[in-house]
Amino acid sequence: MPQTSSWRRSGRWRNDTRLALLGETPWDKPRPTSFTLDTGVSLRLALLGETPWDKPRPTSFTLDTGVSLRLALLGETPWDKPRPTSFTLDTGVSRVKYDQARWTDDSDDLYEPLLSEKTSKTVDIEDSPLPDDLTRDSLSLPDPAEPELARHYTRLSQMNYGVESGPFPLGSCTMKYNPSFTEDVAARADAAIHPGRPDSTVQGTLALCHRLQDYLGRIGGMDAVTLQPPAGAAGEFTGIQIAKAYHEHNDDERSEVVIPDSAHGTNFATAAMAGYEVVELPSGDDGRVDIEALEAAVGDDTAALMLTNPNTLGLFERDIEHVADIVHDAGGLLYYDGANLNALLGRARPGDMGFDVMHYNVHKTFATPHGGGGPGAGPVGVREELAQFLPNPHVRERGGNYEHYEPANSIGKVHGFYGNWPVLLKTFAYIARLGDEGLRDASAKAVLNANYLAEQIEYEVPFGPFHHEFVASAGEQDAADAAKRMLDYGVHPPTTKWPEIVDEALMTEPTEGETKRSLDQLAAAFNAVAGDSDAELADAPSRPAAKRIDQVTAARNPQLSWQALDDM
Repeated sequence: MPQTSSWRRSGRWRNDTRLALLGETPWDKPRPTSFTLDTGVSLRLALLGETPWDKPRPTSFTLDTGVSLRLALLGETPWDKPRPTSFTLDTGVSRVKYDQARWTDDSDDLYEPLLSEKTSKTVDIEDSPLPDDLTRDSLSLPDPAEPELARHYTRLSQMNYGVESGPFPLGSCTMKYNPSFTEDVAARADAAIHPGRPDSTVQGTLALCHRLQDYLGRIGGMDAVTLQPPAGAAGEFTGIQIAKAYHEHNDDERSEVVIPDSAHGTNFATAAMAGYEVVELPSGDDGRVDIEALEAAVGDDTAALMLTNPNTLGLFERDIEHVADIVHDAGGLLYYDGANLNALLGRARPGDMGFDVMHYNVHKTFATPHGGGGPGAGPVGVREELAQFLPNPHVRERGGNYEHYEPANSIGKVHGFYGNWPVLLKTFAYIARLGDEGLRDASAKAVLNANYLAEQIEYEVPFGPFHHEFVASAGEQDAADAAKRMLDYGVHPPTTKWPEIVDEALMTEPTEGETKRSLDQLAAAFNAVAGDSDAELADAPSRPAAKRIDQVTAARNPQLSWQALDDM
């Protein structure tokens, strides 16, 4: 009797993705030498044996390999046809179907558990404030062997999509490739030091801190930099706290922070958390700061204007020097959100534009990983007159030695002495490896790629020309549905629904790492979705392993356990 293997795994196809299928033939049965493969689309097959390259590539065919069943399938599906997400190899001995991996009961003949052995463990329940129907005295958990567990998580990792998989064009996120050499640098054992060690014993570490402060200061046009803040949003809050300390030190009561309507949401949250009233500034018809609206909004109560340049539409604020004059004439400070600094490296500096304080998103600009919440780093740079308010301690050089010191009117600590040290090491390594020319080249390619992609897609793209990103409009389509549909074409979608200046916004930032080929493939996916029907969009994504979530049902009936609560 043929044996049926019910192992199901992701059959999602991606650009240039290789998926190797190995037959699961029992050793007491011969491996098959022929089988039928019907994909419905054009595939290129690489066989470990003879390959009939001189014949056209059919979409349905029978292959006689004459060798053990072992194929590497490389998808070459035209963009006007969907790539297969699952397929069946029927060898006459084992049947292998690939789809989403998941845990199911042993009785389910369509699946087999990935972690095959389970043992029930009985525990003593002490007095609990929980109702009896929410407590249990046994817990059924997987108890796999280590190889099985390792393979399970390896399989799940292969279902993920990341910057190593293909384009990751989330707008205003700068999802650039993270070079592996920075991981090697940060993993060095001698890079881990106790923060309480005397300065005399950590001179190398302090020297690196001082050099990184100098690097970031020169890149941003700032006079002093703190490395302490552990994330971009933390850097924002630190920067606004410095601005607040500056005004208080000068006995200047200020109660408002002005923020453009195109700004990142963290800007509004930061100002509110710092105790300021938020004054929202409408954008002009060209997507930039409306000068007349700014003049009306700024006054004696203005503590700061928080601004991103280029803004979230990818547009450079051409009147930035005039904007700075308006804010400074009112006694306020100009704050630079460094989220989009990748567009300016080596070509323009916030300090030269008139900004007084800024934060750096090293996970964007300097290729430290986006961590889904951490670890991150958000160094803050300031002009000389604000340096006395930097967090404590700060690193300086005196007489050829490096030391921690407390700025005269420091706002205090915002994180550990060295900040998120491994992340800062990666930042230093990236800057040092690229150098001035490399950083300038990265910025130029990021701008070129964004403008090229904007020209290739069929969706309406208002405004332009752009710097690092652009915002297209999905038009009559729902932007969220369009984004989900892009998953069916094997690419990651852009940011959606924001900024709200553009209806059904598709906010797209390809970064400098993409080639013309990958940009063309990304544009083809955009254009395929633009031509899809409402029904196709409403059901998307239909091809990846993880399908669309029923958000209404999930909110009304949340599943808070990996198994049904009534089974406990």
